[in-house]
Amino acid sequence: MSEYPREPFLPRRRLIKLAGASLLLLVTPFGKAAVNRQPGVLAVRVWPAADYTRVTIELGAPLRFSHFTVRDPERLVVDLEGIEFSNVLESLSDKITVDDPNIKLLRAGRFKPGVVRLVMELKNEVRPQVFELPPVGNYGHRLVLDVYPLEPPDPLMQLLGKSKQIDDAGTRGNVTEVAKAEGKRSGREVVDRLVTITLDPGHGGEDPGAIGRGGSYEKNVTLAIAKRLKAKIDKEPNMRAVLTRDTDYFVPLAMRVQKARRIRSDLFVSIHADAFVRPDANGSSVFVLSETGASSSAARYLAQKENKADLIGGINLNVKDSALARTLLDLSQTATINDSLKLGKDVLRELGGINRLHKTSVEQAGFAVLKAPDIPSILIETAFISNPKEEKRLNENAYQNKMAEAIMAGIRRYFAKNPPLAKSRLARLD
Repeated sequence: MSEYPREPFLPRRRLIKLAGASLLLLVTPFGKAAVNRQPGVLAVRVWPAADYTRVTIELGAPLRFSHFTVRDPERLVVDLEGIEFSNVLESLSDKITVDDPNIKLLRAGRFKPGVVRLVMELKNEVRPQVFELPPVGNYGHRLVLDVYPLEPPDPLMQLLGKSKQIDDAGTRGNVTEVAKAEGKRSGREVVDRLVTITLDPGHGGEDPGAIGRGGSYEKNVTLAIAKRLKAKIDKEPNMRAVLTRDTDYFVPLAMRVQKARRIRSDLFVSIHADAFVRPDANGSSVFVLSETGASSSAARYLAQKENKADLIGGINLNVKDSALARTLLDLSQTATINDSLKLGKDVLRELGGINRLHKTSVEQAGFAVLKAPDIPSILIETAFISNPKEEKRLNENAYQNKMAEAIMAGIRRYFAKNPPLAKSRLARLD
């Protein structure tokens, strides 16, 4: 296997160019962009989601700003100093869709000489975070406006609600009895209690992940495969799946872990698409956490690259979460890593049936997203999006379905040999 070069998070020639005369930005239903060829505001992007809505203002240089909230109706007001009002800011209202869960309207105007005022009208009371991000990759300076609902969606209640709907419809019934009946018909080992699997589509929102030579975004491929896998898991009589994100928005790495622990997941599966500077690199890989060091220099490089997602996606480093810190700094994870290796081997075996394996054994490195101390966790590099042939397949419905089915088969194989232990239905709150 070729060594990964020690290069930035993404090859610079493949990054979205956010500055210069030939500036071009992708416009998607979930993240709309506006651009400006003049100094000052380069772009505005909006990423709506139930968890929170993010507004990113990209600038040619850092600026001074202040913000405050207003009640009745709920508004967030942000004053930007030292920039001129432009057509980009004038068109802000066009960036907000009617189905945004949190923002009703966003507008801007000249407040006083040298100061532009942004007013965000909100649908509900929120907890706003306004912070700066330094340049990274080909991104310039960014001012981020995050609005979190005061009462955020509870993943446990959503999960319980979905399970109740299934029971009421009569399609799942008694989970244990249905599972045993299915096992008798198929002749395979079965899981005799309901298990929960967290699926983590890599990247999202401000963080596109790797970008293929044909223009494919890793974040879109991972979400498509994760949704197909979720549908297959949910059809199992004794399993249910939850996505860390179900649309195009960024979820910090530690928050992905916290979401899985909050619903007491039995497994955590993070889905990615690899990239390399040479277009002939190909194949699928599976990784698990290492406490002692990476199993190879390539695994170390990949972990470092994936762990930079927070820098690209953007997190507020001023917010301290002690519960989250405890999650990531828990004591020994040896038993969990051993189970992760078992899961990884079973999934890797199935992936080998549909694609060449980049390496025939499960690799280990310090991936931040795999640090749940009590949940077997794997990271799957489905294929190389930087390889034109694999990029094409990754965008095909049939191949995405094959990939999801292979992962599903690996999960079944793992549980057949490692039935989950009984556990309380109460979710962990830390």
